[in-house]
Amino acid sequence: MQNSTLFSWDEFQKVPIVGIIRGWDMETILYVAKVYKEAGLTTLEVTMNTPSATKIISTLGKEFPKLNIGAGTVCSRNDLETALEAGSQFIVTPVLDEEVIKECVDKNIPIFPGAFTPTEIYKAWNLGASAVKIFPATQLGPQYIKDILAPLNEIKLMPTGGVSKDNIQSFFQVGAYGVGMGSSLFPRELIKNRDYEGLKDHFNFLKCQLEDFFH
Repeated sequence: MQNSTLFSWDEFQKVPIVGIIRGWDMETILYVAKVYKEAGLTTLEVTMNTPSATKIISTLGKEFPKLNIGAGTVCSRNDLETALEAGSQFIVTPVLDEEVIKECVDKNIPIFPGAFTPTEIYKAWNLGASAVKIFPATQLGPQYIKDILAPLNEIKLMPTGGVSKDNIQSFFQVGAYGVGMGSSLFPRELIKNRDYEGLKDHFNFLKCQLEDFFH
């Protein structure tokens, strides 16, 4: 059953971080989502190659209606249909798939397609991407975002891969619209030990890093 709640751009723009969940069990994900929401973060992506991804997406949508819940690693139209049926409010892809982008645009579903080269980025944007996920951003860092935005300054870029608490500000300083974060956003030991205060402090620190840009 599709989620009747629409993606909230207002909530996303308060803290433009997409938290990427991959490979966790339901109990862990619900625990993390609770702390995530209480810390004031707003947007979670569950990758489609996570076991029981559709059930997780559906459950998160019901348990946390104020969060933006979406699907990542959407690589085909079949993945897209499955994700939307589970209630995904937005879609993230690791690659540039024209069919997936066009379908999302037609259905007014926010779509963050993965691209890397200037040609791919420009094509994704022209197809109707809500923002273009620069993936992987690990090796090239903020300088690459700055270089791309020099000639393509109207395109919204969302670097993913390699973004951490130590460099997140530098990505926004050069003009990133948002960022995607996985393991650096979700410290394994804090989650494993159910360190509620430590995890919430970690989330709050990241949120505070962005206050100068969005408040």
